[in-house]
Amino acid sequence: MPRYTEEFKREAVTLYRSGELGIKRCAESIGIAPMTLSSWVKKYDSDIAALNITERERLRQTERELARLKEENEILKKAAAFFARETAKN
Repeated sequence: MPRYTEEFKREAVTLYRSGELGIKRCAESIGIAPMTLSSWVKKYDSDIAALNITERERLRQTERELARLKEENEILKKAAAFFARETAKN
């Protein structure tokens, strides 16, 4: 079983990121080693970077899908106009 919960680690990193204390003083204030807090900060920074990469890829996919749907919508509008004209002739 892990010594510290994920919630504790995230709160420790949040406390450090608040900017009030340096890594050493922040770690000491919550009773952990500065190297431990430093490793947590690096871990969560890399998690955020990975998320950002994933989110950018998701945005690109969404933009491609939007462009495809707009193109299909234009085709359908033209087809509807064509069939409306054909129906009106008869």
